[in-house]
Amino acid sequence: MSLDRESRAFMEKLASSALKPRHLMTPGEARAAFSKITAILAPGPEMREVVPLGIPVENGALRARLYVPNEQPQALLIYFHGGGWVVGGIDEFDPLCREIATGAGVAVALVEYRKAPEHPFPGPVQDAWQATQWLARKRAEWLPADGPLFVGGDSAGGNLAIAVTLLARKTRTVSIDAQLLVYPVTDCLFDRPSYADPDNQLLTNREAMKWYWAHYAPQDTARQSSLASPLREPELDGLPEAIVVTAEHDVLRDEGEAYVERLTGAGVPVDHLRAAGQMHGFLMMIGILPGSRDGLAFVCGRLRALAARSRSGVRTQAE
Repeated sequence: MSLDRESRAFMEKLASSALKPRHLMTPGEARAAFSKITAILAPGPEMREVVPLGIPVENGALRARLYVPNEQPQALLIYFHGGGWVVGGIDEFDPLCREIATGAGVAVALVEYRKAPEHPFPGPVQDAWQATQWLARKRAEWLPADGPLFVGGDSAGGNLAIAVTLLARKTRTVSIDAQLLVYPVTDCLFDRPSYADPDNQLLTNREAMKWYWAHYAPQDTARQSSLASPLREPELDGLPEAIVVTAEHDVLRDEGEAYVERLTGAGVPVDHLRAAGQMHGFLMMIGILPGSRDGLAFVCGRLRALAARSRSGVRTQAE
């Protein structure tokens, strides 16, 4: 097994705890357990401004947080957090978004969509799409004129970011310049080799993913939708340029890399990193796993370059 030393030590420490496996928890128990990560994450860099937002959506409002790293951010990245559509929120992903904002020189809007099972598919997709439309209209308040718009997320949040790009292409109501997909969920199958590999049954394992899907989209007809399983979208041409990160020891690795292949085959430019020795969730482990620093260097460098290219007038999405 080539999982790096720090990740092995972290998993050994976790295994010694009395915590139940995720798939044996209730959603409330899982949310409480996941929230404890805030106590061990490094806080992330200071921002020029952090703005709490309430984003109006159908039948409610979404909690969100805007990170502005400097006086002139070069793009707005709308970011949807991970957590299997069931757990997680802006507090747990605050350090990650601070790091991205500072490292890439972009404003980051971290959106806390409503979660399953209380809000199953397509609820989180609708929240993500409505939040994207609202933030796209508002971005002139935080960016230089005609600042580019990116969408992104990790795991289930990456899945929602993909859904947003599909809806933007369909409706042509929002122009998205690039997408950041960090170990995204792209399909509802559990039988790919990366799912079966015992070395990949770590922070997120096969049973946990089955549990997440059971809460998010219990009906097979919902799972087959390309807004839930984007690998099932027939055509991927015309989507925004993509930055994609997968992890070597991740049950989601194969479906993420299958999506990379589909995008590339459709003529969409893709910059892909398979993070060697890393597991699912590594990027958010600020101050815990050194691999997160290397992953952030890749992500931030690519975002910075895309922002510069977009602002120079070289668009990355087919019009």
